[in-house]
Amino acid sequence: MNKVRAHTNIALIKYWGKADTLLRLPLMSSLSMTLDAFYTETSIEATDGPDQFYLNGSLQDDRTAKRVFKYLNLLKQNYGKIDNLLVKSDNHVPTAAGLASSSSAFAAMAAAFDSYYQLNLSKRDLSIWARQGSGSASRSIFGGFSIWQKGHDSASSYAYPIDENPQMDLHLLAIELNVKKKKLSSTQGMLQAKSSPFFQTWLDRNEQEISQMQDAISNNDFTKLGELAELNANEMHAINLSAQPGFTYFEPNTLKAINIVHELRSEGIECYYTLDAGPNLKILCQLRNVKFIKNRFESVFDNVNIIDASFGPGITYLD
Repeated sequence: MNKVRAHTNIALIKYWGKADTLLRLPLMSSLSMTLDAFYTETSIEATDGPDQFYLNGSLQDDRTAKRVFKYLNLLKQNYGKIDNLLVKSDNHVPTAAGLASSSSAFAAMAAAFDSYYQLNLSKRDLSIWARQGSGSASRSIFGGFSIWQKGHDSASSYAYPIDENPQMDLHLLAIELNVKKKKLSSTQGMLQAKSSPFFQTWLDRNEQEISQMQDAISNNDFTKLGELAELNANEMHAINLSAQPGFTYFEPNTLKAINIVHELRSEGIECYYTLDAGPNLKILCQLRNVKFIKNRFESVFDNVNIIDASFGPGITYLD
């Protein structure tokens, strides 16, 4: 048995739109931060019985299991493997945190497959395979900051690290505002977003924003990083609002939380927000302000759960 841990990540420059649905090729490049607080551990071994997938100790026989084995069959076909597999995953990503567990799940699965069969794949190849399970998983192969370059085909669409051991004072507070399943899936949201008259304008800004974020990271510039991340998230959600038909993942508490960030900044507490396809805000801040920001949100929202995360590592082989 070979157990692998992979951490989830949050895109600071977003991926929102597919050029190829089957291969999960994106329309734009993205840049992310891997997080220490959220991860998936997966092991793979051969079995004499049928394929089986256990998630958090429970045997799965639903869409989740079908997606897992459709993915693993793709890997098996490519590398000439015929075993039936027993897959066990433990997911340490709270469902309500608004962070895609698929990023850590498929990064761990690709690495566990590689480890079990002793394929000795490069991290680039692992990133390419992880991408075909879930686009954002391509970035979870690496720790710290990484870029998923969009590429033009499967071989050229992969992530690579910018800095796997950043020294930047950067924390992310995941604010759980809504624990319910979102009404519109990310896949459907990406499709609808393309109908916005501003979608191409946003796409045209992608390379510039990636470059600016790289500069912020290399210069250890927290302010610039926060401003860019907030701008990019707002651009993505503006695209959603201006789609035909328009839609939003925002809820009343999302706007309330955004206003709290604005108020904090006006009081001299530097922090910024980002959010993906869901209502839950993630606050980017520095260590000295973590406690104050948490206290403010806890004073406004009853029983809100706030998880503090910082930089996480790339894939780790546990045994």
